[in-house]
Amino acid sequence: QAAAGGGRAALRACGVHNVCRLLSRRAHGFYARDAGVAHRKNLGLLRKIMCQESTKFKNVWTTHSASPIAYERGRIYMDNYQCCITSIAQQPRLIYQKSKCAKSEKIEDALLLECPLGEMLPNPSDYKASLIVLTVQNWLLRLSADSGEVLEKVYLAGSCCKFFRYLSWDTPQEVMIVKSAQNKLPAAARQAGIQQTVLFYLAVFQVLPLSFIGMLEINKKIFGNSVTDVAVSNGILIVMYSMGLVRLYNFKAILEQFMEQPYDLGQEFNWNGQVGVVGKYPFGLPCNIKITDTPPLLFEASSLENAFQIGGYPWHYIITPNKKKHKGVFHICSLKDNALAKNGIQDMKCCSLEPDWIYFHPDMSGRIIHVGPNLIKVLKLKEVKNHADQMEIAEDFTIVANRENCVNNNVTVTASGRVVKKRFTLLDDDPEQETFKIVDYEDELDLLSTVAVTQIGADGRAHLDFHCNEHGILLKSIPLKESWDVTYSHEVYFDKDLVLHIEQKPNRRFSCYVYQMVCDTARDDD
Repeated sequence: QAAAGGGRAALRACGVHNVCRLLSRRAHGFYARDAGVAHRKNLGLLRKIMCQESTKFKNVWTTHSASPIAYERGRIYMDNYQCCITSIAQQPRLIYQKSKCAKSEKIEDALLLECPLGEMLPNPSDYKASLIVLTVQNWLLRLSADSGEVLEKVYLAGSCCKFFRYLSWDTPQEVMIVKSAQNKLPAAARQAGIQQTVLFYLAVFQVLPLSFIGMLEINKKIFGNSVTDVAVSNGILIVMYSMGLVRLYNFKAILEQFMEQPYDLGQEFNWNGQVGVVGKYPFGLPCNIKITDTPPLLFEASSLENAFQIGGYPWHYIITPNKKKHKGVFHICSLKDNALAKNGIQDMKCCSLEPDWIYFHPDMSGRIIHVGPNLIKVLKLKEVKNHADQMEIAEDFTIVANRENCVNNNVTVTASGRVVKKRFTLLDDDPEQETFKIVDYEDELDLLSTVAVTQIGADGRAHLDFHCNEHGILLKSIPLKESWDVTYSHEVYFDKDLVLHIEQKPNRRFSCYVYQMVCDTARDDD
């Protein structure tokens, strides 16, 4: 009561009587006692320091590995998650190193689990970050992020499914989906005329505390013969088909409507006449959600290669017309009535080996990012003047690759005066021209980051640029010291004062380069 009274007094003192206005003022840090004010100020200071001309990013650590390297929130994982290294320290250092695991214990997929704010949890270990991993033998393990110790373990595969392979979030940090590989019959069984109707299994878990919600199957008899893949995101079941069709269903309604009986981990149950324990070997999990009829369809669209995205405000979706000749052409349509937005056809007309790509901006602004070889467009949705019910796509800002020194003349004259005509023109993503390879968003610093690469002979050079997320202004450019081969696979992470580059070379050779922010480097070689 005293706290409530103090809050009302503060409202009266500042003259704010509207809840929306109060929340807006809090978001902008008007109240010094607000818990997030200091954090926002610190991030603002970090952004200013980082973008100063005197601030450099120094390559402080490099390593190579014969197994994949992964990065999650300041932690570098190697040797199939058996080795964990912190990248937060001034020099990356080992957190833990576990003994080499057998092939039967190989980890197929992993998710980082972080403690929710303001919730009471049953175990002290729940308040620290942990890693949820899926092994090749269908064990779901929760590991301590600090020691690698096994905190919880659940056996997934009962008599129904033997190949769980993928982890994903339905609701981030709340509801997790474990998906099986697609069920395929051996060739001999197919030749014998045996039919396989179950394509995928999905196991659904609530996390922290880890609890089993249910398991369901995706069956040809319900969803059709041409299903190629399924996914769950934000309460929506997404079913993809071989002819480019994408269908959306209400996943929460499916769980409620077709749940036969709820089960808890550790609970005894009777399955096909055998008594087992939920989540324990050898019984695993019961398939307690049986879809007996086609669920109500929320939405469907046809798109090339099943490419389909939803976002913006009001809700819009992005597709590519389902014909190969339209590859690289994107239609932005209203989810409400399928109406194409004004200027809603986006086509960069690129002549390149790698296609351009488009997606809704992850900053929740409703904007759209369209990336081509030498151009990045940030687009926004806005109402058409005098037509409030119609939306149009407008350009917010663009970022252009630096190709000032690029000469692409079709006609050249030799020293002797002979005129030579080229029979071909350079591609838009020709390695000798600066080309955008990666675009990302750092949410805590509100910066848009881009990686641009130029191949000079056998040596490729890349630089990471930071742009103002609101206006696209270039604030900082960081040259990457290592050579960048455009034929290799690359990942670049920008995490506050850290830049991390993971490279995959042929024959499963992996490299990791860590850059740390340093100030006043006049006396350094860097």
